[in-house]
Amino acid sequence: MTDEDELAAEFEAHRPYLHAVAFRVLGSHSDADDAVQEAWLRLARTGGGEIADLRGWLTTVTGRICLDVLRRRGTRREQPLELDVGVLPLDAAAVADGAIDPEEEALLAESVGLALYVVMDALTPAERVSFVLHDVFEVPFDAIAGVLGRSTAAAKMLASRARGRLRSGAPAPGSGAAGRDVVDAFLAAAGRGDVAGLLSVLAPDVELHAHGPGGSTVVRGAAEVMAQAARFARPGAVGHPALVDGRPGVLITVGGRPVTVLAFTVADGAVTAIRGLTDPARLGRIVPSWVA
Repeated sequence: MTDEDELAAEFEAHRPYLHAVAFRVLGSHSDADDAVQEAWLRLARTGGGEIADLRGWLTTVTGRICLDVLRRRGTRREQPLELDVGVLPLDAAAVADGAIDPEEEALLAESVGLALYVVMDALTPAERVSFVLHDVFEVPFDAIAGVLGRSTAAAKMLASRARGRLRSGAPAPGSGAAGRDVVDAFLAAAGRGDVAGLLSVLAPDVELHAHGPGGSTVVRGAAEVMAQAARFARPGAVGHPALVDGRPGVLITVGGRPVTVLAFTVADGAVTAIRGLTDPARLGRIVPSWVA
């Protein structure tokens, strides 16, 4: 086996971890694959002879690549919807036997169960990288500082700021019980094909922003949005309440397969905006295990 083969084998051992890091930061498996491949190319060019801690080196390089991707997204004014899929309790026997290690848990976190959706678009690239590396993967702040090209104190501040934006602060408009009731009324009316019921809960100037496999579309006006709601009444569709970006939402499944995620903005007892994700490629990565 050549030195390059040995280096490639070492890299492959770290690939699942690197993909988990990149996916959590970027919110896209394809982007994560690209980031990890770029990390390999940089490693191949550098060689591993002078690298004392390969995992740490690869974490830093992958983090910097992800940071560059996020900054380019900002330049192009992209606002990708990121799903943070929580993990349902793992099998107790598997945990006791040590069959699931932390890296595997990180990978399972994107495919097992559905606890909470969090949109992180409001964070700056540096805040997002700091938060994910530290709070999800427990990377030390001095290492994160190296990724960002900032001081350790600055990295700590960025993660703290991100944590504050995501986990605290005032609830989003319409996120309380009243907002949930309006959303439930919308879903019930849609399921029955109740035109009057739908119009009663939609604001006249309501907007529907849908992210599908063909890109993003915007539908404006109660009548137009009501027409789109007919697709939610498809046979066998089941709605599962969820929190999406701090707002009341729903995951719609057919035959246990996720087909749509909706987030609702509610004001003065009416739905004023709906954001939806219907891209099968992204939804297909969520494998829910529903608890009755």
